[in-house]
Amino acid sequence: MDGPQTYAPPTRPDGRVLNPWFIAVAVAMTTFMEVLDISIANVSLRHIAGDMAVSQDESTWVLTSYMVANAIILPMSGWLSNLMGRRRLFLTCVVLFTISSLLCGLAPSLPLLIVFRVLQGLAGGGLQPSSQAILTDSFPLEKRGMAFAVYGLTAILAPAIGPTVGGWITDNYTWRWIFFINIPVGIISYAMCTRLVFDPKYYTDYRQKLKDSGFAIDYFGFILMALGLGLLQILLDKGQQEDWWRSSFITGIGLISACSLILFVFWELEQDNPMVDIRLLLNKNFMVSNILIFLLGFILFGSTALLPLMLQTLMGYSATDSGMVLSPGALMVLFFMPLIGYLMNKVDVRHLITFGMLANGIALYLLAHVTPQTDYWALAEYRVIQGIGLGFLFIPISAAGFDGVPAIKYNNASALISLSRNLGGSVGIAIMETLMVRSSEQHQSDL
Repeated sequence: MDGPQTYAPPTRPDGRVLNPWFIAVAVAMTTFMEVLDISIANVSLRHIAGDMAVSQDESTWVLTSYMVANAIILPMSGWLSNLMGRRRLFLTCVVLFTISSLLCGLAPSLPLLIVFRVLQGLAGGGLQPSSQAILTDSFPLEKRGMAFAVYGLTAILAPAIGPTVGGWITDNYTWRWIFFINIPVGIISYAMCTRLVFDPKYYTDYRQKLKDSGFAIDYFGFILMALGLGLLQILLDKGQQEDWWRSSFITGIGLISACSLILFVFWELEQDNPMVDIRLLLNKNFMVSNILIFLLGFILFGSTALLPLMLQTLMGYSATDSGMVLSPGALMVLFFMPLIGYLMNKVDVRHLITFGMLANGIALYLLAHVTPQTDYWALAEYRVIQGIGLGFLFIPISAAGFDGVPAIKYNNASALISLSRNLGGSVGIAIMETLMVRSSEQHQSDL
């Protein structure tokens, strides 16, 4: 049996039924904390470099180290959940993320900050997929749209307001507080999750069967995956800085990454208990959802990273002001998410996704024609349109991705969906940054 035949409400070990909406709020807090840290440090790199007496290029490892660790742990979080238990993995990641945030804020040097960011990235990589799996199990099918609306509020809101929060903190206090603000959120989240998050009985039984059958650790698969995804993330983060394929370093790690990932796919397909269940992609619905969530990550993170960079370098905005340009779009996400969750049970999902794509297409067309003379209100208007579009994409795609996936595979499915979104974001940031730099160089040479 792949999972429960009918929906069973979440319960404590003593049998007391839990309110799934409290669970949704608890796991959404952890997601907000984790996703926020992907974008909040972007606008603070210059201050970190100055405070630690390092170059701007060296300071970018604060971002790269986090994303590399995140990329490695994301796809194996489903396997780790089967090994440790979903509740234990989730709570461990919350604790580790909170402690590493404290250590990042206290770091006296760049090397130590990078080490602590790696720990933070490892912990964060286990939070996103676990959150989605917990939500999927906690709600019946007809209410998952609203549940993912709560989750989507944090998953889209966090990267949208990250530059605003990071810019305001950096301008008014010190960059160290971009890490310290995670501590109270982490403590509250841990306190709530210890009382609300428990493994469902079917999943506990499934884990026991795995143990009885001999749960082997796939060391070779882990090495291939870590090499492939880790080097791919470094390639995407450092490609523009190293001039892409003209660099022997980028070419070398690109070849190693490609070979490792190809071998990893063939290796995992031969395993009885694979670290990453790639066979899930044979499900057409799940495969399409992953492609769409990759594109959503590309749009969300790519545009969110590009716009503040352009505003600060070309238009003279401060870190706070550039972040404020993104805020109206975030407010639209906040306003429309509940409506979209309601519409999930009333309107064909394909129509919602089509509308989301159309709204994003219009917004990106308008943003592509921004000039140094474009004023704040026009930029805010474009972000409002994009915020509406992102909301109409994230919830339907995320919820639809689990249709037809066996319940015991929710952890593995969540891991692949989260990986697709983050990889899409990394590719989007890399391409947008390259296009902006190349375009600026071309315009300067024409003067």
